[in-house]
Amino acid sequence: MIPSAMRRTALSAAAVVAAVVLCGCTAPVQSTTTPPTVTTSGSPSAGLDVVAAAPQASTATVAAAISGSAAAALPAVVTSIPAFGATGLSPSGPLTITAANGTITSIQITNPQGNAVPGTTSADGTSWTLTEPLAFGTTYTVTGTATGTDGIPRPITGSYTTVTPVDQITTNISPDPGSVVGVAAPVIVSLGYPPADRALIESHMHITTTPHVDGAWAWIRHDGDTWPALDWRPKGYWPAGTQVHVESDIYGLDFGGGYYGGPDATSDFTIGRNQVVLANAQSYQIVIQRDGQTVATYPASFGNGDIIGDPNRVTRSGVHVVMDKQQTTTMSNPAYGYTNVVEHWAVRISDNGEFIHQNQNTVADQGNTNVSHGCINLSADNAQAYYESAIYGDPVEVTGTSIALSAADGDIYDWTIPWNQWLTMSSNPGVTS
Repeated sequence: MIPSAMRRTALSAAAVVAAVVLCGCTAPVQSTTTPPTVTTSGSPSAGLDVVAAAPQASTATVAAAISGSAAAALPAVVTSIPAFGATGLSPSGPLTITAANGTITSIQITNPQGNAVPGTTSADGTSWTLTEPLAFGTTYTVTGTATGTDGIPRPITGSYTTVTPVDQITTNISPDPGSVVGVAAPVIVSLGYPPADRALIESHMHITTTPHVDGAWAWIRHDGDTWPALDWRPKGYWPAGTQVHVESDIYGLDFGGGYYGGPDATSDFTIGRNQVVLANAQSYQIVIQRDGQTVATYPASFGNGDIIGDPNRVTRSGVHVVMDKQQTTTMSNPAYGYTNVVEHWAVRISDNGEFIHQNQNTVADQGNTNVSHGCINLSADNAQAYYESAIYGDPVEVTGTSIALSAADGDIYDWTIPWNQWLTMSSNPGVTS
């Protein structure tokens, strides 16, 4: 015998089911097999034109809902980040289309010429992600379908428009691709416009070294430049034979003022043999070392500024870097009475007019007296021998004079900056590799 309370509960449940089945109170029965449609809207899918339908009710669905034994059948809801209809987008920004309550069954984004841009669909089919940058100043059209758990495919339509920049910023990387350079050669990434967000741009510069070498970025203003470049160097000289890969991935990055990063750039170069020049103004000679071993010693004459009290004629102390060399060149300094004097075997070591070069007029002084205007003078034979051994990026360590090499002396003065200070000159401080 069933207790009266339990009997009343069972009868009430049966009555509810019967009432639902008879009156169809969860949803009216449609006269067509196509459900009514709605259009999704609002952030983050403003401008989205994805049709979403309310599912038809049935006695089976209602009974399942009451018993909790089946999942609800829902229409797919598609969203996009950035939103469909967005304009002024960076062409390198992330772009993802996502389906809730279902999967993306087809998707295509095309440019005005009808060419599809590449992307990848997630393994579960719920999202699609752009995998290559877009073009500047272009409107892209989105078409596709999404199928909900209700089994009904619905169209996806939308568009995106990328920004039209005032100009695209170019990148120049030194050392050049394929070059072999000395152990003091810094990486110099020169940009055609000063970025408003240095940290953003710096985060898109990458160095790969084989073998691993620790180093760091710093913003350095080089001689003749309007704004700083981004330099990278190790704490000490490069290990000989290091393979270096540099990437500047700035395409589409916002530099501010309507300027955006242009094409990405790379450079792959090699660190050559370890050659260091030790140039001592008080011993009147330069010593050429390979891997720490002396391979040549040449008598020299340095600037005589410390003798005559003229700072403009003092050869600067500090780590210079070989920048260029010319077998024959002309040198001028009208303030000191000479113009277009022909010199041979000239190796430039700074932008302030310092060279290691032949000077036959000072041969008698080389090895015993400093008489030059600031350059390091050698004899013809010694100058040629050194010239033929030198490559871009070799360090020349000058000692024994009263004035240190600095930013005032021009282009490459990276090694005059103490390492602890160098680390503070990055917008993303710290050692990187």
